[in-house]
Amino acid sequence: MAVNNIIKRLQNIMRSDAGINGDAQRIEQMTWIFFLKVYDSQEETWESKAVSEGKRFESIIPEQFRWRNWAVDEKDGKALTGDALLEFINGPEGLFNTLKNLPVDASTPRGKSIVREVFSDLNQYMKNGILLRQVINVIDEIDFSDADDRHTFGDIYEGILKDLQSAGNAGEFYTPHGPAQLLTRIAIMGQEDKKGLQVYDPCMGSGSLLLSCKIYS
Repeated sequence: MAVNNIIKRLQNIMRSDAGINGDAQRIEQMTWIFFLKVYDSQEETWESKAVSEGKRFESIIPEQFRWRNWAVDEKDGKALTGDALLEFINGPEGLFNTLKNLPVDASTPRGKSIVREVFSDLNQYMKNGILLRQVINVIDEIDFSDADDRHTFGDIYEGILKDLQSAGNAGEFYTPHGPAQLLTRIAIMGQEDKKGLQVYDPCMGSGSLLLSCKIYS
């Protein structure tokens, strides 16, 4: 799968949406869509394992919000799009509010609690539901159960960083606010004793990772 082609297709679609301003917002927009697609693929693996062990798998994501049940376009004219898609995602009882407030406690497996953590700091910027459907369809073309396509995901992220306007020609890159908070939250909250915890960032750049560490320490 041509990585550069995927990135350009996504960027071209998003440039036509009035809700997105700049590459940083485009990255955040892609992040939550990619995450749900990847997570659904991972759940397929967990489900297969559970069946083989004679167990029942239960997703932390309500059925109507699992990728397979709303995002996949079967080309039968029934896929959510336009205002209906925006309401499904942005509404008071929609996808974002639901995933930001998933019931999580100390007994929740890490593989499930991460859904709420990821969505707690993400935003849905797109205002055109038709364009959003186009973005979702492009991302759904990637098969994350395929080894080559899983490798493609890393290439896609690197390609996005290379195209950041702020990177210029100096080869300087930055980690967007949302991913920086997620990475540091995972690292720091996993430490039982946070007192005296030291953080080392050899490639500090703008310092976003260090600032996030200060917030969560």
